[in-house]
Amino acid sequence: MDIAIEKKAHVFRLPVYLLDKLKELASKDRRSLNNYVECLLLDAVYHEPNEETIASLNEAKAGKLEGPVDTSSVDAMLKSMGL
Repeated sequence: MDIAIEKKAHVFRLPVYLLDKLKELASKDRRSLNNYVECLLLDAVYHEPNEETIASLNEAKAGKLEGPVDTSSVDAMLKSMGL
């Protein structure tokens, strides 16, 4: 079942270098420029970390993580973080 979402055209002014980079990234992702920019904007507007993620970010920023984190695998990473 398709759900129709109302869309409205709007004109934005962007620096040429930014537009060129967006076109390049959209092409690499095999998407239209419109779709690529729409997804970037949706992610920017609606990306809200949950409470656990916010707490983890604050802990990391405060330097409460001790020692190096092993990123060779998920299991190694969790073990090195004491989880």
